[in-house]
Amino acid sequence: MENYRNATEVQMSQMVQPCHTNYRGELSIGQLLKWIDTAACLSAERHAGCSCVTASVDDIYFEHTIRQLRISPLWYSCGKNEACVGQVVNIKAKVNRAFNSSMEVGVQVSYEDLCNGEQWNVCKAYATFVAQGKPTTKIKLKPFIPQTEEEKTEYSIAAERRRMRLAHTDTIKDLSTNSPVQFELENRECTSVVPAKETRVESVELILPPHANHQGNTFGGQIMAWMENVATIAASRLCHAHPTLKTIEMFHFRGPSQVGDRLLFKAIVNNAFKYSMEVGVCVEAYRHEMEVNRRHINSAFMTFVVLNEEGQPRTLPVLKPEPGDGQRRFKEASARQKIRLDRKYVISCKHTEVPLSVPWDQSNKVYLSYNNVTALKTLVAKANWVLASERDKVKMYTLEEDKFLSIRIEMTICIDAMRAFLLLSDLRRRPEWDKHYASSELVQHVDKDDMIYHVISRTMSEEKKVQDFVILVSRRKPCSRGDPYVVAFRSVTLPTHPAKPEYTRGETLCSGFCIWQETEELAKISYYHQATSGVLTYITTNIAGLSSSFHSTFQDCEQFLQKNKDSIAIEPEIL
Repeated sequence: MENYRNATEVQMSQMVQPCHTNYRGELSIGQLLKWIDTAACLSAERHAGCSCVTASVDDIYFEHTIRQLRISPLWYSCGKNEACVGQVVNIKAKVNRAFNSSMEVGVQVSYEDLCNGEQWNVCKAYATFVAQGKPTTKIKLKPFIPQTEEEKTEYSIAAERRRMRLAHTDTIKDLSTNSPVQFELENRECTSVVPAKETRVESVELILPPHANHQGNTFGGQIMAWMENVATIAASRLCHAHPTLKTIEMFHFRGPSQVGDRLLFKAIVNNAFKYSMEVGVCVEAYRHEMEVNRRHINSAFMTFVVLNEEGQPRTLPVLKPEPGDGQRRFKEASARQKIRLDRKYVISCKHTEVPLSVPWDQSNKVYLSYNNVTALKTLVAKANWVLASERDKVKMYTLEEDKFLSIRIEMTICIDAMRAFLLLSDLRRRPEWDKHYASSELVQHVDKDDMIYHVISRTMSEEKKVQDFVILVSRRKPCSRGDPYVVAFRSVTLPTHPAKPEYTRGETLCSGFCIWQETEELAKISYYHQATSGVLTYITTNIAGLSSSFHSTFQDCEQFLQKNKDSIAIEPEIL
């Protein structure tokens, strides 16, 4: 694998020229989006073997602000965190996974200081591309076969990102329904109020041949650049200053546009928070000026801040939304902000800090589920698992990483993988085969794939108290052939089930089952557990020689599955 290189990988290095900068002498985000789209499209076409078009680009979070990537005003002098004219932006794109006619491309962007050789990450993006065949021909993509540990992780998680994209709209709708506009306005202490209508921007662009590909369709990156331009103008009208773009929330291309089309860009500030504002942008296409029915081409939401001379965010004026549709946009912007903050909280929780669990609520349920499954899939994809012991049909593997210890217990039994999946994902039945579980109560049925349980363990803590857990169980069926069934566990916090003095509240950050259908009759079942301080002693005690505790537990699990497999009714799946 030393000389291995992903066949779809595209590396692009762009030298920053004066024409790539904006009115403040900074590297233009619009230009950066063009480069990202171009590199991602080339990667997609390498895999597809034909032309591809951009379907969507996931949320982009800029790790270094564009102010930190600024152009030095004094000749071309170079300094730390300054992307001077003549220096380099490096972009690497490669296909993570191919589905039927679409594929996910991952893009990593970094900035290179040529004066001292240092590099900084700018952002990471995930773009979805669709293969374009002849008008009457539907393209079916060849599967992408991951080779390295990193590729296997991205491949596995790509299915989870796809699922989250589909659920995002419903999450926003649920949150915005319960967000009162007047309450938010009354809780902002600011004397300056700006009517939303004063931030409205409209702009028209005529699509010319340089804006399009060889098929005559507009480059997605060009449209994204135009969108960033009008969004920046709208944000400037609120703050009367030069705003800095911090995040972009999913570009979603609803249809193509061609050379000769007019594109109408509409932007308006949807909501202004204390230190940030959200600008909504939509794009409509039409062919003739008298055309009534315009096509909705794209939409996105962009978050801006205004930085002072010290690089700290300034307080923004209060936005007064327009009645009707403006109030809807105001509430949806609040919902998106809550989701962004919840995501940051989930990501910021460290393995070594307590509590590990994250409060569960409607705003973060989709991302917590995604995080739960992603953590397990990442652990599964890791290399360097070492066979520690084997007894009968049960094998134990260990993985040591820095301060963390993970275990994998594996067995192959005669059962349909789908039946095993349904039995093991119902945590209410866990006490039937796991003697460490005293009870397991379903306390919240989130949806068909996510449930929350309150578990009382028989394991004693250092305080000589019984441990209890509040566990989110997220389950996934295979996305395509060869994928496992996944049952992921992680601790969450529920207001209805606070810690009680008679128990020691235990926590699990990453554990669960992966189940593969090996043959028509045999399924391989693997259990994974990343050890936290609360269970580390128990696990390390059991590793040497695969003690009778682990061995008997998984023998009991096999007997439970064999005894109950015929009681589960399943429908055949089409993958």
